[in-house]
Amino acid sequence: MVAREANFDGLIGPTHNYGGLSDGNLASARNQGLVSSPREGVLEGLTKMKRLADAGLVQGLLPPHERPFLPMLRRAGFSGSDSAVLEAAWKQAPGLVRKASSASPMWAANAATVSPSADTADARLHFTPANLLTTLHRSIEGRQTQRSLSWAFADTDRFAVHDPLPMQADFADEGAANHVRLCAEQGGEGVEIFVYGRTAGENWSGAFPARQTLEACQAVARSHGLDPARCVFLRQSQDAIDAGAFHNDVVCVGTRTTLFFHELAFEDRAGALDAIRRAADGLFEPVFVEVPEAEVPIGDAITSYLFNSQLLEWPGEGRLALIAPKETEETETTRAYCASMVDGNGPIGRVEYVDVRQSMRNGGGPACLRLRVALTDDELAAVTPAALMTDALFSELTAWANKHYRDRLAPDDLGDPALMTESRAALDGLTGILGLGGDFYPFQRA
Repeated sequence: MVAREANFDGLIGPTHNYGGLSDGNLASARNQGLVSSPREGVLEGLTKMKRLADAGLVQGLLPPHERPFLPMLRRAGFSGSDSAVLEAAWKQAPGLVRKASSASPMWAANAATVSPSADTADARLHFTPANLLTTLHRSIEGRQTQRSLSWAFADTDRFAVHDPLPMQADFADEGAANHVRLCAEQGGEGVEIFVYGRTAGENWSGAFPARQTLEACQAVARSHGLDPARCVFLRQSQDAIDAGAFHNDVVCVGTRTTLFFHELAFEDRAGALDAIRRAADGLFEPVFVEVPEAEVPIGDAITSYLFNSQLLEWPGEGRLALIAPKETEETETTRAYCASMVDGNGPIGRVEYVDVRQSMRNGGGPACLRLRVALTDDELAAVTPAALMTDALFSELTAWANKHYRDRLAPDDLGDPALMTESRAALDGLTGILGLGGDFYPFQRA
């Protein structure tokens, strides 16, 4: 069956700030406390979405979450009016307010794990929202993400949106950032690669947290009804995690038959490649593009986000295109590697550099900003139309962002009740633009 890969990007929220909240994310830690520009960030994201849509690719979006997230502050013991809760929490627990105000749902690669209908037992397209329990500021996302996915993919005959996995350390799940699907054709059966950092109960000794468990990967594969023979479970190398690869998509990306990865991405490199070949047997021959440590040290790979790029089938081009951040171009080793790669005869024929600096300073490149969904024509027709980028929607969202988003946001602004009021006004406006319904956000249901 014919299918196309769509990208659903997270729309950057009005409280986008540099909180430095993610242990192991070096860019986030390095830029903690800087003044951000939510308006610049959302416009960068919209521009990237429009670029892909204009090229003929299927481009969708997922709405931002409500921030600050008052339900968490109330659960922490603060009471009274919403403004009173925020003001008291800012005085007594400002770190908690920063966590409640993170715009991290912008990184839609963490929204869910997705299995196309070609791979699943019931021939529906399956989503499992990530529980993201390793960090507090992300652990509050799962249920609202589930609501967003249920809005965009509302047809239950074609789509299955699951609950997040249990909020327990054995089932730590970071979504599609630790998942790659390879296939001969998007509409054909594929191989689903799940990458984990630790097993349940393991005495982890790394410098940074290993955020994904094997048990979470296995649970998702079972609930999606995947063929065990076409699933591969690979352990991410501790060297990669300790170097700052907090998700697999910082050191690996793949599409169709091509896997593009760093030499140090997997704990057992040879075993990993052999397992992929065996799972793909009878379907396709995997193509491995391995970047040697000697050419691109893993530190450069992580700071430049070479692998946190979108690897795409570009309309009208016979080879794949890599949509990489400007930082990849500005890093000598990765720029040189990309130039040599496209001059060769391998599967990647072009690198296009995009400016997503507002996201990059928080540790999220082009691949972090999108959730990949392979859709047949019938499934695409069943997607909620407002979730798909068009010229008209781009213009409307650009005007909306210019109206509602601050140009500058300093860390201490997060305690300002006026920011909460502005953010809610923005989300109310977005509710009307996207047809989300009058009770989509928690503050609308209060």
